[in-house]
Amino acid sequence: MYQVVRTRFTLAALVLTARFMMETGSAFGEPNKVEKAAAAKVSIDEAIATARENVPGTVIDVELEQKHDRLIWGIEVVTPEKQVKKIHIDAQMRSVIDVEEEKMKSKRIHRRN
Repeated sequence: MYQVVRTRFTLAALVLTARFMMETGSAFGEPNKVEKAAAAKVSIDEAIATARENVPGTVIDVELEQKHDRLIWGIEVVTPEKQVKKIHIDAQMRSVIDVEEEKMKSKRIHRRN
């Protein structure tokens, strides 16, 4: 009985440890959210202001990403024309890398006769 309880406890501990490592990114050698935010020279407010200077509209999502060994702010904006655009901003230099138009998935309604 003791052996079964100990085995289950060990397995539970391993699962929780693996989940924690995946959440923090340390399982894959990636910096976690706190490390990324600390490394970014451009704050989230500055990134949003830069995005708004380039694409008018409402900000709906902001994400700090690591791509090709660079920190990049990815900011999604809904324009007055109802388009969704994603602006990538260098988190070190505050320069706009690119602006992409996000493709919206259409919702199809299937009716049964």
